[in-house]
Amino acid sequence: MNRKFVAKSNFVLRRVLNTEENIDILQEFIEAILNIKIKNAKINPYLEKKKNNLPAEENFGIADLRIKTMENEELNIGIQMIDGEHILTKMFLYFAQIHSNQLEYDDNRKIAKTITINILDFIFTKEMKYHSRMILKEEELEDILKNYLEIHIIELPKFKLNSNKIMTLKETWITYLKGENIETAIKKSEKIAKLDNLLKKYWREEVME
Repeated sequence: MNRKFVAKSNFVLRRVLNTEENIDILQEFIEAILNIKIKNAKINPYLEKKKNNLPAEENFGIADLRIKTMENEELNIGIQMIDGEHILTKMFLYFAQIHSNQLEYDDNRKIAKTITINILDFIFTKEMKYHSRMILKEEELEDILKNYLEIHIIELPKFKLNSNKIMTLKETWITYLKGENIETAIKKSEKIAKLDNLLKKYWREEVME
């Protein structure tokens, strides 16, 4: 994985990205991973409001956003990196947190479908592909719950770049997260370049403290 993400990855990226000035970085990442186009996005303040009451703050995700797609579908989006043990438990607990925090909204928004993006620096599933999507397939519940639950799993070690083709934006983000072809990724995406500079600044100031 990119060495800029190693220590307390969720905590560091939340510090760097959870601002209105940097929501454009989150938006490009979400568009690339989910293959959607976003009309507007808003950072939900839940994590910041609750940070003093949440155990192990660094384990509670990078971002929590409410987005509207170009098709006017509203979605809750959560992004987190996962390591250690109890991976499925962490995925479902995070999903439950991001979905249930809609009750904290003060602007009377309707409850929307929640999608979480989970980034893993190890192999977790038996799938050959590096990007998997988890939905409930229980027949009697599927029609109800498919409108509320979707979990994406990105397994970085499974990603292999085909050097004979031009990288897509999604592949560019994955290579950057994985820590490969970093300079190429920075050149291909202004948002990745912006994130890289923000992380360099964070670690430079962190060391000085």
